[in-house]
Parts: sequence; C-alpha cells; structure tokens
Amino acid sequence: MKTLIQNFSRDEQGQGLIEYTLLLAFVAMASAALFISAGSSIKGIWSATNTQLTNANTAVS
Repeated sequence: MKTLIQNFSRDEQGQGLIEYTLLLAFVAMASAALFISAGSSIKGIWSATNTQLTNANTAVS
C-alpha cells in the first residue's frame, strides 16, 4: 500500500493536460473580456454606418 501511494504521488502523467487546460481557460476568459469591452465600439461603428447609409438613401430618392 505504501508503494502504491508513493507511485501515485510521483506520477506526473496528467500534469501536461492540466496545464494546457488552465492555459485554454485563461485564453477563453481573456477573449470573452475583449469581446465584451469591444461590444460598445462595434455598436457605435454599426450605428454610424447605418446613419450614413440612411442619409445616402434619402439623398438619392
């Protein structure tokens, strides 16, 4: 039983998978924060574009 516990504590086989999972979680959180903060900027760009297209459509008609 003692040997089993020692082998289990020294085993590093799943360590790489855990590190990559944590890295992926960090990248996902950073991406979500970026998209949330960029949302208002994108909304402003679409609003300005829509206004210009509406004005151009009115001028042509």
